[in-house]
Amino acid sequence: MTNPLLDFSDLPRFAEIRPEHVGPAVEQLLRDANDALATVTADEFPADYDALSKVLDVATERLGRAWGAVSHLNGVADSPALRAAYNESLPKITEFHARLGSDERLYAKYKAVMESPSAKTLSLARQRALSNALRDFRLSGAELEGEAKQRFARLQETQADLAQKFSEHVLDATDGFAHFASAAEMDGVPADVCHATQAAATADGKDGHKLTLHLPVYLPVMQYATNRALRETMYRAHVTRASELGPAELDNGPLMRELVAQRQEEARLLGFPNYAEVSLVPKMAESTQQVLDFLHDLARRARPHAERDLAELREFAATELGIDDLQAWDIAFASERLKHARYAFSDQEVKAYFTEPTVLDGLFRIVETLFEVEIRPDTAPVWHPSVRFFSISRGGQLVGQFYLDLHARTGKRPGAWMDDVRGRWKRPDRSDGALQTPVAHLVCNFAPPVVVNGEQRPALLTHDDVTTLFHEFGHGLHHMLTQVDEIGVSGISGVEWDAVELPSQFMENFCWEWDVVRRLTSHVDTGASLPRELFDKMIAAKNFQSGLQTLRQVEFALFDVRLYGEPGREADVHGLIDEVRAEVSVLNPPAFNRFENGFSHIFAGGYAAGYYSYKWAEVLSADAWGAFEENAGSEAGVLDVETGRRYRSAVLEAGGSRPAMESFKAFRGREPQIDALLRHQGMN
Repeated sequence: MTNPLLDFSDLPRFAEIRPEHVGPAVEQLLRDANDALATVTADEFPADYDALSKVLDVATERLGRAWGAVSHLNGVADSPALRAAYNESLPKITEFHARLGSDERLYAKYKAVMESPSAKTLSLARQRALSNALRDFRLSGAELEGEAKQRFARLQETQADLAQKFSEHVLDATDGFAHFASAAEMDGVPADVCHATQAAATADGKDGHKLTLHLPVYLPVMQYATNRALRETMYRAHVTRASELGPAELDNGPLMRELVAQRQEEARLLGFPNYAEVSLVPKMAESTQQVLDFLHDLARRARPHAERDLAELREFAATELGIDDLQAWDIAFASERLKHARYAFSDQEVKAYFTEPTVLDGLFRIVETLFEVEIRPDTAPVWHPSVRFFSISRGGQLVGQFYLDLHARTGKRPGAWMDDVRGRWKRPDRSDGALQTPVAHLVCNFAPPVVVNGEQRPALLTHDDVTTLFHEFGHGLHHMLTQVDEIGVSGISGVEWDAVELPSQFMENFCWEWDVVRRLTSHVDTGASLPRELFDKMIAAKNFQSGLQTLRQVEFALFDVRLYGEPGREADVHGLIDEVRAEVSVLNPPAFNRFENGFSHIFAGGYAAGYYSYKWAEVLSADAWGAFEENAGSEAGVLDVETGRRYRSAVLEAGGSRPAMESFKAFRGREPQIDALLRHQGMN
């Protein structure tokens, strides 16, 4: 097999994939998919679930796996050649899926399957997948005709292109900034960051320290640098990325306006008043108004706590730091100092205990105990030497596998995410009924290991990093532990978008349990576990500024749902976010802040009119965690296997085979309640 993208015999051959493979593979797989579409839409082809799946699903799944590998490399190993190859094929992929989703002949076949007597004999998972497919046909314009249908297809193609450009601009603006700081300017910055930035400067043939906007550098500078001018320089660069205040060719302003306008036009074509209502059709929330009410209620409850948080910070900054005019670039620094003064510890002190190998080993042991699986190192072709690969099994039977790509680097887009390589599926094209096991990507952007005095030290994770890792692993477990064999609803497929964060946020809770955390820690110098006294301080500080943090998330979510819920607001995107801040925020950034220009979630990441999902799912996850808290006094504590088994069965294994509310009620025996979230965040 000369083209690795056309080899589906096993795992992707990442180490062999080159930009020149992309175009030919896409062309071949699109021909195959188009042939499959023509076959199943012919009059003589039976309206039968198995027959449709064996021909069409097999072809589109192969196309999806190959394109998924290309998209993944585009996100973690960007290069000019790969970007060009990706962008050349993107319109073709988009055009095919737009045409597939709106094909009235295929829609008619699926409707015939649903209306046939045999539909009642299908498994519940297949009935769910079929119902979702019919819904998605309607949302993809299958009921449109003539010019409206053609216009809808064009909108899909241009939106995909605009979203890709948005993401590229953020990546290029992030990678394109560097500030070389002197040793004096780095006063207060942690030693490991200083070592890494000095090595980066040396590699560029420069003196001093190379500071970038990648979070493992940016965040500690903002938290610890005593040089206020340096903090302002870094802050300005970060919050003006991809805006009119930087290079014109990277300005995302026009892209945002065009993207939102096109999504509103798409909504009108489908008969909806705005794009937010389109976005909510496959979600748990029933209307834009319900989401707005949820967010406003949360803002009302959080505001008194946020006002108190800010008053304390202003007073501390003035009396203890001599900062009478607290600015945006002072917030992280003053907050870290206040937390240290109040709780007598710093994030940097804690970080020394969370060495990456120990954290991973502890995480794996927790998952193995609670969900009755084994995690072992495995081998597979990878795209970077630092990437690792693991398998998950139960009773000697393979359950799933995952790639772990933890470190920030140039050419890798910021953030953390889980993505699927392939889904669990009882493949219809295998006569032996072989089961395809799921494979996942788990991607983060942590600081890599550093070399100190000629010796490589393990990478150190902040507690926030640890929480992020657990979060993404929760998504991975949702994908990999599914027991559903129907690909459209196995794992995370088919799960409502505002419920998909439940398993990820659920896992974060383990990072606040003493019996768990002590097993995650080993001091980088002494090997000692985290002292209980230090952990108790972390617990005391857990809800530090939770009011401010909650309002910040509400601000982003309100901006998102109003932008897509109020047609015409794209004419002044920045004006809208200022309006939202005036309504709910207690801490407003400076006028030059262009946060929205880098808000990839809602413009390029699938969260359009869906950012509220994080807070919505927090209600679900906090309440689900309550079942484990109820065992805290037992010998097993929160690692109670019986509770883990119930959660695994009701939520993780069920995947998208039934509504998320049914899965939640199967676990908790009732609907979710907001009280647990407020209690967890100290706002009850």
